[in-house]
Amino acid sequence: QVQLVESGGGSVQAGGSLRLSCAASGRIFSLYGMGWFRQVPGKAREFVAACRWSDDSTKYADSVKGRFTISRDNAKNTMYLEMNSLKPEDTAVYYCAASRRPYYSPNANDLIYDYWGQGTQVTVSS
Repeated sequence: QVQLVESGGGSVQAGGSLRLSCAASGRIFSLYGMGWFRQVPGKAREFVAACRWSDDSTKYADSVKGRFTISRDNAKNTMYLEMNSLKPEDTAVYYCAASRRPYYSPNANDLIYDYWGQGTQVTVSS
């Protein structure tokens, strides 16, 4: 099993920045990819960004390209999401997810992720 714990959420004004962290524990060796998703009450979960554990391959949603950066620190078993130039429409609960599929490539399909964190709230005010 793998446990994922997000942190770093909070409230910020439009144009501000936040950095989310996702700490993984447990059977880390079984993981091949990680992703960030977000969800607003009453709406479907939305892909934000994803990366592979083994290299610099990444994928971003068009809505966050150029503003958000996904990264990881393998030594700390932690994934990050640096969010800059935040907009009110970025307000959501942000979830990290992990995939144990060996042929994983950064992917927006939430069905290929096997583990999920509990989420962290990000609120951007105008």
